[in-house]
Amino acid sequence: MNKKKKIQQTDKSVKITNPTKTIRKSSTTIKVKPQPKPKSRAKPGSSFQEKDEILVPTTSVSSVFLERFPILSSDFYQIEALDLAPRLLGKYLKKDDVVLQITEVEAYRPNDSACHGRFGITARTAPVFGPGGHAYVYLCYGLHMMLNVVADKEGVGAAVLIRSCAPVSGLETIQQRRGLKSEKPVLLTGPGKVGQALGLSTEWSNHPLFTPGGLEVLDGPEPEKIVVGPRVGIEYASPEHVNALWRFAIAGSPWISAPKNTLRPP
Repeated sequence: MNKKKKIQQTDKSVKITNPTKTIRKSSTTIKVKPQPKPKSRAKPGSSFQEKDEILVPTTSVSSVFLERFPILSSDFYQIEALDLAPRLLGKYLKKDDVVLQITEVEAYRPNDSACHGRFGITARTAPVFGPGGHAYVYLCYGLHMMLNVVADKEGVGAAVLIRSCAPVSGLETIQQRRGLKSEKPVLLTGPGKVGQALGLSTEWSNHPLFTPGGLEVLDGPEPEKIVVGPRVGIEYASPEHVNALWRFAIAGSPWISAPKNTLRPP
């Protein structure tokens, strides 16, 4: 028995000393210490909860979410890659039970010494020259599947690389595919990690992202602020293109790949 609490009982009442709140029910009075209510950090209209700046994804995406954020039409992509790149921030990638929110991208343009289109049309690069709205997936260093969204009209040869994402749904599937039991940004900050989390292979190259089923791009909220910087890992390109500020990310998001110190407000 707790010696700090003295109980005095009459015929119709029970009194517990050291109270902070009194609850009355009929003729019985019980004084108890109330428990504070937990504060919810869920964001309204969001499919995830925020916990210590880490997005905790839900197990499934509701029909309300899918109604609010429909698949983007093919017309959305029929613009220059440098314009499409920032517009993709905040949009959602959906495949199987996995939904990811795009947080970081890079634009690759025609006559760009860092763009795969510089090689012309080959068996691998042909999707880059297709109409905007298709996927371009290629294998990097024999290890990483890199997802790009083809931009502009057919024949142009431009795309946007998806560099980083935040998880919205299907965390267990993401962790299994990544071989990493984590909810921290390391799970999805990097283009190879995004491709792995989505379970992509080069067979997904040229897949239309605006058709239901398979890999889809859904509409999403426009970021309040973005940051820009030079692209990553293109030291082989000309100085003009190495220094071009064609990398875009959601300002303040922890789900951004390194290096972060090269990003700044536009």
